[in-house]
Amino acid sequence: MTGPVPLARLFAIAYRTLIDGLHRRLVERGWTGVRVNYGFVLLAARRGGLRGADIAALLGVSKQAASKLVDAMCDDGYVAREPDPGDERAKQIVLTDRGLALLAAVEEIYAELESEWAAVLGAGAVETLRADLTTALEHSHGGRLPVITPP
Repeated sequence: MTGPVPLARLFAIAYRTLIDGLHRRLVERGWTGVRVNYGFVLLAARRGGLRGADIAALLGVSKQAASKLVDAMCDDGYVAREPDPGDERAKQIVLTDRGLALLAAVEEIYAELESEWAAVLGAGAVETLRADLTTALEHSHGGRLPVITPP
């Protein structure tokens, strides 16, 4: 291949590097058994009002598969099913204290990973990269960042 490496390939490598680093450090801190799909659900649940059908749509899986994932996350103590205040027949998925603690650990690890990049590139370069990516993504998605979904 001649010429620069395509951005899509670099982003894919960066994503894999950061996510692998995240999960390695989570295990080092005692957060074992955290599946990659947990993160997508936890982030969505943090916004509130999440139902099983929302998780199925977010992950691109069947309602049954989403229900099994929520069951596992409930068993692991990250989320709970509570009555939906807007529909007495439905349940909403909410974060537990353990789920909030996991999200806090993730944010801490992301900050560490970014500081490692800043040590190589410089803090200004990392902030410029963040700003440029935010601008490009917002432009491509109607003026705001989209919800993150699995690849």
